[in-house]
Amino acid sequence: MELYSGHINKLIDELAGLPGIGAKSAQRLAFHLINMPKEKVNRLAKTIMDAKENVRYCSECYTLTDKEVCPICSNDKRNHGTIMVVENSRDLAAYEKTGKYEGVYHVLHGAISPMLGIGPGDIKLKELIKRLEGDVEEVIIATNSSLEGETTAMYIGKLIKPTGIRVTRIASGVPVGGDLEYIDEVTLLRALEGRTEL
Repeated sequence: MELYSGHINKLIDELAGLPGIGAKSAQRLAFHLINMPKEKVNRLAKTIMDAKENVRYCSECYTLTDKEVCPICSNDKRNHGTIMVVENSRDLAAYEKTGKYEGVYHVLHGAISPMLGIGPGDIKLKELIKRLEGDVEEVIIATNSSLEGETTAMYIGKLIKPTGIRVTRIASGVPVGGDLEYIDEVTLLRALEGRTEL
């Protein structure tokens, strides 16, 4: 038996399809949206559509941005000779919160996972190798401590070593199996400071 009418059920189903939103949260959000003033709902819908239409990958680091080059890559004060490789834009944001990293980033948008059919060609590795043709002194690999993250780190290390560019891996302090986006700034900073040669 359906508890609510078609429109409410459809809204709950759409919201429940979002990551991290369970059935109860979807229901709570649906009722909140329905009770919001129409202007606020329109503004939210327009903001979502504007983001969908205008957000793209930075032409240098491949993080999400609404400009050709993101604010980090376009900042002359950043050290463009040090590139930190992360799996996604959320990991980049986690490191930026520390306020201590002064280099730039490269976002892979995934990790190598043969089990899921994700190979080196499915993430932004070619783009990383192309960036290394510039004046790069160090590549810090900051992929997650999961099996996929470690596999990706080893693969990148083997690709870059022959170029003579220094390759380091963030230190453990980041728990094995932990996602960077959920780790506090102090732990992330210790992991960065204690990075090791690969």
